[in-house]
Amino acid sequence: MLDPFDTEHLDKRALRRELRRRRRALSDAEQQMAATSLCQRLKKLPEIQRARRVSLYLPVGGEIDPTSLLGWFQKRRVTVYLPVLRPLSHNALWFVRFDDDTPMVENRFGISEPCTRFGARRQNRLPAWALDTLIVPLVGFDGEANRMGMGGGFYDRTLAFMRRPGPKPALIGVAHACQQVNELEVEPWDIPLDAVVSDQNIVRRSGG
Repeated sequence: MLDPFDTEHLDKRALRRELRRRRRALSDAEQQMAATSLCQRLKKLPEIQRARRVSLYLPVGGEIDPTSLLGWFQKRRVTVYLPVLRPLSHNALWFVRFDDDTPMVENRFGISEPCTRFGARRQNRLPAWALDTLIVPLVGFDGEANRMGMGGGFYDRTLAFMRRPGPKPALIGVAHACQQVNELEVEPWDIPLDAVVSDQNIVRRSGG
């Protein structure tokens, strides 16, 4: 496992930039090997094995790729959802059912997502609380499974309900091992993950 690197001399913006550079620098072969190792680890997690409604994401910018799980989920009759930018909402997501026939569009960030226009059925859409497990991308993580995201707060706003009573999905972050740092500053609005899985290790939140 790679040693987490020291972040004391970097502010949050510089750290986010450095971590994104690290994952983009991985070769295609390294990306493929990391994705294979990641998915092998994810398949063994109880939060994945018992789930029947799971959210994934389509990787961009060097993000580790969890999509080889799609065939495995299909065989297990697990329904897969992808995050979609909610219209008329400030930096929040909903989750739309995804399969081989799902029409896709690019959102304002150039990321592919299921099309929710032109009469897309409402029953294909779920709020986050109705999912069993969310597989969440990240920019950085530490040994306590703290997560640094892209900076837009999309997942933190979407998952704010996790602080209230009621149904709560499992939250699993995924990343390349090179994205682990020695310590991340935790903000009051950060929603904690249950675990972070990389191509080299699994980190669980203390007491989680």
